[in-house]
This record gives sequence, structure tokens and C-alpha cells, in this order.
Amino acid sequence: MSISLTDAAATRVKNFIATRGHGLGLRLGVRKTGCSGFAYVINYADDCVQTDHVFEDRGVKVFVDPDSLPFIDGTEVDFVKQGLNEAFKFRNPNVTGECGCGESFNV
Repeated sequence: MSISLTDAAATRVKNFIATRGHGLGLRLGVRKTGCSGFAYVINYADDCVQTDHVFEDRGVKVFVDPDSLPFIDGTEVDFVKQGLNEAFKFRNPNVTGECGCGESFNV
């Protein structure tokens, strides 16, 4: 089981945590929503729950709750800038389809 980060994603997380002045890493999960079933939930982690799965890549810890892990195992998290827009993007090998707007996915 694994979650990985690109250099761009790791740099973004490190820089944001340094600017914030606190944080343990990135918290990644999913929630049921949208027209395809699931959406990614991404936040900065300020604590670790005993049941969290913790991955470390490129010097950044990624915390995933046990219910979300089966849906995102093997995912690579990237951070992209396109013009004025910037966002985390996910390359998830478990996805079998996405909605037209790209906001939700199914497995």
C-alpha cells in the first residue's frame, strides 16, 4: 500500500507548512459525493489519529484514514499550476470512471 508525491506536490506541502508555522503533513481521503460516487478530500494534517495509515515520500508525511485507503491506494499526488489556477491533482490507478466536470470518480 502506498501514496506518493511528485516533487511539485512535496515542495508545495513543505512550503505551505513552513509558512503556516505548524503541521505534520498532508491528510488525504475520500468522501461519497458527486455524480460518480467519490471525491478527494485534501487538507493539511495537524494531528495523527491512531487508525491513520502514514506514508512518507520526499520528506512529507501523508495521513490516510483506513476507510479511504482502499479507494486511493497507489495514488500519486501532483501539484500543478495552469495560468492563475493551481491545485493538487491525483493519478489514481483504482479509478474506473470520472464525471464530466472532473470533480468526482468511481472505482
